[in-house]
Amino acid sequence: MYLALGCSTKAPVKSSPTADSQGKPDASSSSMSAPTVERLDPALEAIVPDRATLEKVAGGFTWTEGPVWIPAGYLLFAEIPSNSIRKWTPGGEVSLFLQPSGYKGSSPYGGPEPGSNGMTLDERGRLTVAGHARRNVWRLEQIDSKAQITILADNYQGKQLNSPNDLVYKSDGSLYFTDPPYGLRTQKDNDPAKQLQMNGVYRIPGATDQKPGVPPSRNKLQLLIQDLPRPNGIVFSPDEKYLYVNNSEPKKIWMRYTLKADGTVTDGKLFFDASSDPRPGSPDGMKVDVQGNLYSAGPGGVWIFSPDGKHLGTIDVPEKVGNVAWGGADSKTLYITASSSVYRIALNVPGIVPKVR
Repeated sequence: MYLALGCSTKAPVKSSPTADSQGKPDASSSSMSAPTVERLDPALEAIVPDRATLEKVAGGFTWTEGPVWIPAGYLLFAEIPSNSIRKWTPGGEVSLFLQPSGYKGSSPYGGPEPGSNGMTLDERGRLTVAGHARRNVWRLEQIDSKAQITILADNYQGKQLNSPNDLVYKSDGSLYFTDPPYGLRTQKDNDPAKQLQMNGVYRIPGATDQKPGVPPSRNKLQLLIQDLPRPNGIVFSPDEKYLYVNNSEPKKIWMRYTLKADGTVTDGKLFFDASSDPRPGSPDGMKVDVQGNLYSAGPGGVWIFSPDGKHLGTIDVPEKVGNVAWGGADSKTLYITASSSVYRIALNVPGIVPKVR
């Protein structure tokens, strides 16, 4: 039995607009607006400025995901339907960083999401990618599309992974990732290519220390959680006492687990349940700030929670949100990948970003 830390009911708002089916960047679509902010608790005042501005920095895609801020001063994000990773620079330019990023077969994929998904950096600044339709987790040894690729995980107990979705490093160099079926052709549990019965959450011990180009130690991959139907976003609390994992469907929930000394988890608790919210969107990618507040894709936009599971408010976004990432020199800018576009909003509290040494 799970202990509920929060609950919610919300009124519906307008649905998101139709995205460009070709997934082509449209720099001319850049715009700024004052977002509607659902302020449910006075604590939100210290987080979201009264005159916050939601800026659309790029558009014209189909489904954007996996944003990660690169310390050199730009954003990488996945454009899943076009099987690519894109690069956005603060001047507004969008360029192709890598294609294909996921599926590498010669024949058409035959599913809606052939590309890669979530991304992060390890302590050495190497790009780590949830391969999604590639059905593995891989690392780029340098931030260069032509750099060597190292596979960190591709199967569990001899069976191919479903489609790794999102991922996060712990300070000890281990890597945690979620593995729902959204990158499979049918995106369902009865997909002919699905080999694992569960949609798990996994840990790769010592991922940072894996030598470049060396195959993964497949017998060391640990299955931590296997009772969530659609595990998706994943992040640690700043002190790494807790691991947050959300579930996209059929229930729209966020879970919190206690980290044990050996890196495994225990004491799963229901952090928040938004299943009754009818707005477009579900729990998806998420991050935390230095105070432990949680920022997550959810119904209607970006949901902000206190560390104890209180829904402080929601930043309304006019498209279905897929993921978020902190960026900028002070890590106070929240980048939001949402359907056809990428947005950003300046907030008052800096976020937790990958620590690159």
